[in-house]
Order: sequence, then C-alpha cells, then structure tokens
Amino acid sequence: MSELLVPQADLPWIYAYTTPEEANLEWKGSRVGFGLLKVGYTSGDYQRRVADQFPTKSPRDDRYQIVFAEKAVTKSGMFFKDHAVHSLLVKKGIHRIKGTEWFECTVEELRAAVLEIQKEKPVQLQRYLDYKLRPEQKQAVLMTAEYFRGINPSNSGGRPPHFLWNAKMRFGKTFAAYHLAKEMGWTKILVLTFKPAVLGEWQSQLEQHIDFEGWQFIGGKDRPADIVGDKPYCWFLSFQDIGGKQNGQIKDRLEPVYETEWDCIILDEYHFGSWNDRTKNLYDRDAISQVKAVIASDDDLDEVASVGTDVIEDQSPLKTKNYLYLTGTPFRALTNGEFLENQIFTWSYADEQREKINWRGPEDANPYADLPQMVMLTYELPSSAREIAMKGDLNEFDLNEFFRAAPIDKENLDLGFKFVHETEVQQWLAMVRGQYREEDYEPAPGVDVPMAPFANSELIGYLNHTLWYLPSVGACKAMESLLKMPQNTFFHDYEVIVAAGTKIGIGAEAVKSVKNVIGSGLTNKTITLTFAKLVTGVSIPPWSGVFMLRNTSNPESYFQTVFRVQTPWTLSNTDGKDPNSRVILKDKCYVFDYAPNRALKFISEYAERIDIKDDRRLEARVAEFVKFLPVLAYDGSRMREINATEILSISSSGIGTAMLTRRWKDTRMVVVNNFTLEKLLEQPDLVQALQEVEQFRALDLSEALLKVINTEKALNPLKKERKPLSEKQKKSDKESKDLKKELREKLMWFVARIPVFMYLTDYREQELQDVIRQMETNLFTRVTGLKLTDFDKLCELGVFNKRALSYSIFQFRLAEEGSLNYAGVDRTSSRIGGFDTVVDRDEAAQIVHRSFELN
Repeated sequence: MSELLVPQADLPWIYAYTTPEEANLEWKGSRVGFGLLKVGYTSGDYQRRVADQFPTKSPRDDRYQIVFAEKAVTKSGMFFKDHAVHSLLVKKGIHRIKGTEWFECTVEELRAAVLEIQKEKPVQLQRYLDYKLRPEQKQAVLMTAEYFRGINPSNSGGRPPHFLWNAKMRFGKTFAAYHLAKEMGWTKILVLTFKPAVLGEWQSQLEQHIDFEGWQFIGGKDRPADIVGDKPYCWFLSFQDIGGKQNGQIKDRLEPVYETEWDCIILDEYHFGSWNDRTKNLYDRDAISQVKAVIASDDDLDEVASVGTDVIEDQSPLKTKNYLYLTGTPFRALTNGEFLENQIFTWSYADEQREKINWRGPEDANPYADLPQMVMLTYELPSSAREIAMKGDLNEFDLNEFFRAAPIDKENLDLGFKFVHETEVQQWLAMVRGQYREEDYEPAPGVDVPMAPFANSELIGYLNHTLWYLPSVGACKAMESLLKMPQNTFFHDYEVIVAAGTKIGIGAEAVKSVKNVIGSGLTNKTITLTFAKLVTGVSIPPWSGVFMLRNTSNPESYFQTVFRVQTPWTLSNTDGKDPNSRVILKDKCYVFDYAPNRALKFISEYAERIDIKDDRRLEARVAEFVKFLPVLAYDGSRMREINATEILSISSSGIGTAMLTRRWKDTRMVVVNNFTLEKLLEQPDLVQALQEVEQFRALDLSEALLKVINTEKALNPLKKERKPLSEKQKKSDKESKDLKKELREKLMWFVARIPVFMYLTDYREQELQDVIRQMETNLFTRVTGLKLTDFDKLCELGVFNKRALSYSIFQFRLAEEGSLNYAGVDRTSSRIGGFDTVVDRDEAAQIVHRSFELN
C-alpha cells in the first residue's frame, strides 16, 4: 500500500459518478447487481473535474450524477490517488470494466474501500458507516461502565446490577449500547424487545459500522450454528419469536438463549406496556406462547400497568451478569423507584435542543441540526362538541367518546365503521380547515380565529404528512370513510393510510407498508391513521405533525407517540452534483391536542419525572422545556403562548383532598426489594432508629430483614429454573411475602406523616430536598417519630422513593397554595404554620392527619 501513497500540495479527492445509462446496467462479473460507478481522482474541485468530462452541452441536467466524494487523506496525513482505490476494489472481488475506471459496485462498497485506505486498517466491504460517539453518548457509556465495574456481585443481593438509559428518541441508544459492550469487553449480549420493527437498526449498526469489525449479529430466523468461532456477537430476539413453540416446547434454535450466561441483557423500549402483568408468562417457559395473541392484536399494551425490574430480573429463566434498560419515557420505572440516581443516565428533549442552539462548531457539522423543534398547539372544542362527550364525576370532555365509532352492520364488519357523533366529527374536520359552519364553532365577533392546522399559511406547509392517533381500529376506518366523503374535497389530495388492524401487517411489515405509500414524501400528501401501531420505536421522517385524538392517562404512550414526528427528515445531493450536501426538510414539527389539560399535565410530568439531571425547581425545568417546545393554547377567545407557571397551575387543577390523599398512600413511595433491604441491614444505627419508633416496636426489625433476604436468596434460583417448591418452601415464601407487606405498611406510615409536617411548617416545600433541608428538625421528629437525618439516609438507600415523594410534595404545595381546606382549617389567614396560635401544633397535626386517614 505504501507505494501508492503520494505527498500532494493541493487538497485531493476521490470521487465517483454514474450516468442514467450506466446506473441501470446489469453486472457482468461474478456478482449479481446493477449499476456502474466511475472512480476518479482530482487535486482540485471535483465538481468541475466531472463537468469537464461532459463538455457537450445538453438541455438535460441529469447527464451524470456525482454519488461520492471523499478526501484522499490517510489518518497519518498521507495523500493517495485513485489507483490505490482501484487496486483495492479489484482485490476485494469487485469487477472492473476492462481498460476503464468503471466498476461494478455500490456507493457503500466504494466508501468501505476508501475507509480502509484512510484508516490504514482492513475494513469489510459492508462496513461503510464511520461516525463517532457524541459527547452525551460518551458520557452514557463511561457512566454505565463505571457503575457496572464498581458492583461487587457478592454485595448486590444476588441480583445482577442494572442501569437505565433515560434517553429520548434519536439519542442513538443502539450505537452507544454497542460501544458500551466494547468498553466493557463483553462478547455475548442479548437484546430483548416487544417491538421487532427495531431489528433493522440493531443489525445495521453492528454490521455496517467500522467500529464493530468482527462482531456478529444473530436475529430473525438465524440459528446459533451461524455464530462463527469465538467472535463476539449480539443476539436480537423479539418476544413474539420467543412466544412461538415447536411441538409444544421451546424452539430448538432458542434453547441456547436459556443455556448461555450473557454478559448483558439489553431490554429495548422498556417503557412499552408489554412489560406488564399479562405477560409475566414470558418468564414461564411452559406458558410463553400465550403472549402471541396479545401481540397480534391492536391491543393498547402500553396503557397497562408495567411490571418492575424486580419481576423481570428475579423470575426470568435467563442468566446474565448485567441488565441495561433503554427507553426515552421511563415514567413508571422512575415513579416506582426501580433505579437509584446512580443507576440512571438522562438525556432529554431539552438537553438535545439546548445543545443544538449552543453548538459552536461549523454549522454543517452540528450533530443536532437536523433534529426539529417541536411546537404544541392545544384547542378547547366548542361547548356543543364537549357536551356530547362528557364523562365522569369531574364532567370532563372525553375524546374517546367524541371519536367513538360503531360498525355499520354488526353482522358484517366488512361494511365498515361510522362515527357515532358523525355530525360533530365532521364539524371538527371543518374546524381544522378553518371553516366554521355551525354557530357554536364560529368565533364570536372580535374574537381571534384559532390557528387552524390545515388553513394557517405557516402550519400547512409542514403538514403534507401527518399521523392521527385515534381511540380504536373502528375509529380509524370511520375517519378514512369520512375523509373520502364528497364534502371533504380538501382531504382528497391526501392518501389516507389506515395503519390499524391486520391488513397493514404487524411490526416491521406495518412500517414497510406505510413507508412504501409515503415514498420520498416530496411529491405526495398522506394522512396515517393509527390506534396502536407505529407509535413507539418507529421512524418515518416525512411525518411532521401528529393529531392526538384519543384519551390516554399514560404519559409513556403520549410522549412516545408525539416524538414520532421529531424524526429528522433530510435530503442529500439534491442536484446530483454534490454528494456531501444536505438539505434539512423539517426544522419544526407540530403536536395538535384537543384535550388541553391533559397535554399540559403531561408536559409538567415530563419536566418533573424525566428531566432529572439537576436540582432545579420544577418550575425552572418546565420553563426550559417550553422554551424549546412552545405551547400555544386556544381557549375559545384567543390563541396565546402558555408559560411555566400557567402550565403547572392548569395541570394541577382539580386536585382535591381525596386525590391528594391517595397519592400519599401510594405503595410505590416505599421500595422493599432485596437490594434496598440489604442496604438497610448494613446500617445498624438506622435499623435501631426505626426499631425505636412505635410502629416497629412489636417487630424484631433485624430478624425480619434477615428472614426476607435469606428466603428470597434461597428461593429465587428455584423460581428462575421453574422448579416446584416443597410445602416447607411454600410456607417460607408466604411468610417472606407477608413480612415484606408488613414492612411496607409500616414504612408507609412515615410517608403519610410527611404532608402533616409540611402543613405545620412555615416554609412552603416544593420538593423532597426542601423537606430534608428543613431547619425545623424537632418538629419533624415530633410528627414522624424519626430524625430528619435518618429519613434522609432512608431516601438515599432507596427505601423511600425520592422521585415519587418529590412529585407528591410538589402537588401538595400547589394544592396548599390553592387554599384547599384540610379539616376545615383556613390556610389563607396569617397564622403560625397555617394554624391559629392558640392551637397546639401537636393537636393541629392530629387534625390534619385524621383528615388524611378519613380519605
């Protein structure tokens, strides 16, 4: 190779182009394919060099297309010419048209050959990707590796350590996870997911990036026999695959999955609600196929309560040294206290947009430039529309009722579906077009007209391709029919894609079907209607707007759906003359929500529960979030931007005493798994402090902790292997569970006293740190029976769930400021701690606590 390297004064380039004729020629060599590339070299302007080869003028602008241009410089600073590339291509088995510089190869293969010369090391032809970890990805890898290396298995309660990447879509979790494997020296990793559509990303990263030379990918219908030698490998499995059986037994090719001790099991899309009670049988090898029926349906799995990491890690028959959980919306995991602060890496939407704005390098090198800013517009529908769809004691507007659909003929579903409130839905369609046909829909004189998505001149340019999230498969079919009706001529320009039901396909098939219809997205318009498909783990670049037309109480489901439209949409080499040029087609994307309170509530929850890296107040985090994701609300009179204070006020409205009380009785406030109990047992002074509190005096706490820990250590391996328990073991198991329940109930007593303490203090606490840093330590002990320093230690150990406590404390503060009356006590008058000075604080505490107990 060295004799082909030449020092050069001018900047050299290796370039390649093709012509309309050569682009369609079938290969004549030993390989099957089509398309020829002419590979050349220049020390000057490669565009001019190619143009000089086409001196004859032509009215056609597509006489040639430059498809490749890379600097001909090695990592040691030497320049090379095209002869080096030609020789390497031939050496790699690529056919060269005799006597010419034309080659039967793809652009990707040419890039791999040039990379081999640039990097001065062997590169396989299929490895043409060469980009580096971004700073935040490096941080995630190093932070996680440091944590895993610092864990002593003998001190981890018998459970492999786990770590969470709380990183939003487009963070690059796949690429970073593979780099973590390299950093840790892992050779066997297993990726599990309920979203088989993400297989392509895991496979392409491993097989096409030069950083993972030598790694093997096993997925789809691959078998263990396909693993070559002792090379490191990743095995990707969807639970749909695991769910299948062969003659009533586990598939033969999957037996090694259970026999292998994995270096790490990666659970991708962990937010997805399939990690729920209905799929616990995934960990039962005798009942695993039951999941298939659930997956094959359009069931809303992410609306179901999720199981925790303790169930996954304790009951799974799989063996591993580490667990890595990946999701951008771990609301449940964080609320449930499944991960301590040193087990979480966070990268939020605000982080990404902040780095995009603060980038100081060359603009064309900004790695965040193509990530569009999101804008949310919320609308309150006219009263006549809301009246037909009110529900519940709070008389709330119900999107699911408004868009409810029913079969035209129950005996023949092929006849389709129709909206129950079709007249009102038609009026809504007119409203999004800016056409107000009914008096109640028409803004009053002098009132601002709302920004109608398909009428506003700025918005409509972004909405050639939109996603509509509806409450049922029937609603999707009913909307398709309505959009095609004669009166809706505007929407006839849009191809309607029903991504619901079985016809569109499942998993990757559904994604492929939608992408085939949208194509490049430059010459057509589409509306994709979905109920459950394509709303998590899927990237369809032309989508630029999402309409949230259904209820969801689940923030995971909400943000997974709205973030679909933030997928970058760019085009390269638009004129065929500069392969290194790139045009960003989507600098903004839009969320349209017709349940304003729901939208604002979820925004405050995202800032509180997801963006958790710093100690800033919630209001400051919400303010930053809406700085990067502006929220405009139409309240029936005008559309205006909503600030952080208003968002928090609106999102917390309607919180009454009963609801607040239920939050303080949520058992997720306390974590009593083996890990936290062992940590507690290692603190004898803390155990003694609890023992002295009245609630624990009748219980030998040290003995109880030992019994639970030892029982679970003895029985968990048997449960993992699905071995039957003896009667004695069953009795021990029940006693252990009863003890854990008793421990949780006793610890919950402390949690229930915190709002009493907060009510009595002069300071208005906003989060857990405000409680811990309180000066009124004696009052805390009088109310709870526990020293404030001991309470702080219990929080640090994870016995008390810090995230859940902080969220409830903030809600309490908002309710308190709203002058809610607890036990008939007026908080608005100037009294010490909220009570008249003649009222003893202990007596006041009892009054408040009784009100909580009654609720």
